Amino acid sequence: MLIRGLLIGFAGCVLASAADQPQWGERFARNMVSAETNLPDAFDPATGRNVLWSVALGTETHATPVVAGGRVLIGTNNNRTRDPRHKGDRGVVMCFAERDGQFLWQLVVPKLTISVYWDWPNAGICSPATVEGDRAYLVSNRGEVLGLDLNGQANGNDGPYRDEARHSEPTEAPPVPVAGNEGDILWLYDMLKELGVRQHDSTHASILLHGQFLYVNTSNGVDDSHKHIDAPDAPSLAVFDKLSGQLVARDAEHIGPRIFHCTWSSPSLGEVGGRALVFFAGGDGIVYAFEALKTAPPAGEVAPLKKVWWFDFDPTAPKEQVHQYNGNRQVSPSNIYGMPVFHAGRLYVAGGGDLWWGKRAAWLKCIDATRTGDITKTGEIWSYPLDQHVMATPAVYNGLVFIADCSGKVHCLDAATGQPCWVHAARGEIWASPLVADGKVYIGTRRREFLVFAASRGKRLLSSIELDSPISATPVAANGTLYVATMQRLYAVRNANRP
Repeated sequence: MLIRGLLIGFAGCVLASAADQPQWGERFARNMVSAETNLPDAFDPATGRNVLWSVALGTETHATPVVAGGRVLIGTNNNRTRDPRHKGDRGVVMCFAERDGQFLWQLVVPKLTISVYWDWPNAGICSPATVEGDRAYLVSNRGEVLGLDLNGQANGNDGPYRDEARHSEPTEAPPVPVAGNEGDILWLYDMLKELGVRQHDSTHASILLHGQFLYVNTSNGVDDSHKHIDAPDAPSLAVFDKLSGQLVARDAEHIGPRIFHCTWSSPSLGEVGGRALVFFAGGDGIVYAFEALKTAPPAGEVAPLKKVWWFDFDPTAPKEQVHQYNGNRQVSPSNIYGMPVFHAGRLYVAGGGDLWWGKRAAWLKCIDATRTGDITKTGEIWSYPLDQHVMATPAVYNGLVFIADCSGKVHCLDAATGQPCWVHAARGEIWASPLVADGKVYIGTRRREFLVFAASRGKRLLSSIELDSPISATPVAANGTLYVATMQRLYAVRNANRP
């Protein structure tokens, strides 16, 4: 299941160094590349070398941190309770000061209690935030799309939503008065209630913000038996107005019946032929390209997203009655966990058999994003077989592509041809994505190993660091600092000689 292991720009744009990292991956394109420089190639939590600060999180942290407006946001659980008024297993978003790690506020969200397969125990909030200005956008563990005040309650309870006291507690418990160090919800959209979504295990969605619109994968998936889709008509990709939280568009592809496990891949965006396209990997193993919205539909209407092309990632896999292949490690449909990465007119996508229910085959594929219609036979530029299942998002940098798979292998490929340059066998499974920054590749493993390589055609391991607990999150670089989240701690890592 996802939470047992997940975690999970336009062509020619120039990244600015010493900048915030307000969403997971490069803006729009989702490429796992940063222009930050003078980052360390090693650090030591035991001695404090190159560690600016570190803070305790919960006991499970599957969300990648984001850094914006002098703040660091990260999802975790409530098993190291900061506020004793909120007891027990919860989803939590914590906000820290970027400068020194001071705790600023947290949003506490009760668990869904329908069954464990709706909101897995101790998983916390798995979705990374997306920040713009003084607003943060997030999908909670309850399938709610939230618009949050980046300042929390420190500047008052802003609206129109003002029922945080009720929202922070289960329905059977009395409301808890809102404190100054708690989150401030500006608006809330309940996808389970309003769209009929049946989330599975946990929500995992990194919201794509483009113009006035938020593109959200819904985490629609199978029921408790893993053999039935309870919500076949619910959308897999939904679009909301960022100011009001109103639903304005959705996919019309009827993906639901073909979902093998769940919809955990978040959308990306790129400019192709003078128009913006939203790239989305459905839970049916199909990669879709939709026209990005330019304007909202008339008030009260929900527009269908216009499909430009589609690519069957695994065309020989079963397409009908897909759940009869549950647990088949030889033959099954494919699923895609990581995000599609757009770079120079191409789309790089990693996917394959589902980690818990499918075959072991997986691939990294390069797709021509400039085509139209059904491009399954015409759009593949190259395909590279991975050792096993894959959850990561690739990083495309300087003619190379870096990807990691669940066998614990880190792969470096030629971006033009897909030919391997080198492979490294880590000590444990890898669910996180690689980050390329300052000419280095950073990645963590489920065996607590944090690896740093030179981002080059020849393999050069710069350091291997043992941390306190397993790693699901992708490293993030912002404003001269590298952020590394383990299951239990968040580290801000900075060269000691840097001002």
